[in-house]
Parts: sequence; structure tokens; C-alpha cells
Amino acid sequence: MKALNPARIAPPFAAYSHGIDAAVSRVVVTSGQLGLAADGSVPEGSQAQAQICFDNIDAILAEAGLNRSHILRLNAFVTDRAHMAGYMAARDAYLAGLNVLPASTLVIVSGFTREEFVVEIEVTAGVPA
Repeated sequence: MKALNPARIAPPFAAYSHGIDAAVSRVVVTSGQLGLAADGSVPEGSQAQAQICFDNIDAILAEAGLNRSHILRLNAFVTDRAHMAGYMAARDAYLAGLNVLPASTLVIVSGFTREEFVVEIEVTAGVPA
């Protein structure tokens, strides 16, 4: 994978790449993951919920024989600007140490299926060709 961060545009202002160039032989796409723990509990706060989302994503990727270094694109949704900092702290910790940061989008939405959910995350990953 190669990060695409052209010098003629403003650099990313967080832990992501503007684009990714990747030759892949297989693509793995996750559904949006919510901050729902295996025991059915939902912690308060976007950082705790995002950590569960990322743990779930790790489990899905592992099922396909992949890991977070294979992530091409990360899409996240929060229900309020107030939840951005917690989400971004969890995301930055999750992506720490990667040689190539994935492309990323963060969108503020009006809500999810249950009121207690404040963040949802989905990824697209690829197996190198």
C-alpha cells in the first residue's frame, strides 16, 4: 500500500491518509460496528464505544486472516461533535505504529438504532496482490 498525500493540497489534519494506492487480490468489507460488548453491555462515552468497535473489527479481520495493517479505508460516524475527541483518541491509538495510515472519513449523524450508541465504525481492507 502507498499513502497518497499530494504536496499541493493541505496535509491530513489527523491520523489518516488522503488516499491509498493498493493492488489487492481480495477485499474484506465490514458492516458498521457499534460499541456493543460481547456480553451485551454498551459503555458510556465515544472512546470506550470506539475501542469496542475497533476490537470487533480486529476480530472480523482476523477471521479473514487479516489485521489492521490491511485497512484501506475507515469510515466512522458519531452522533455529535462532542463525541469526536473520544473517537479520535481511540482511532489514533488503534492506528499507532502503522506504516501506512488508511483513508478515513468521519461524519456526524443524527443517531443509530439505539439511543445509547454514539459511534459506529466500518472498514474496507485488502489483501496485497
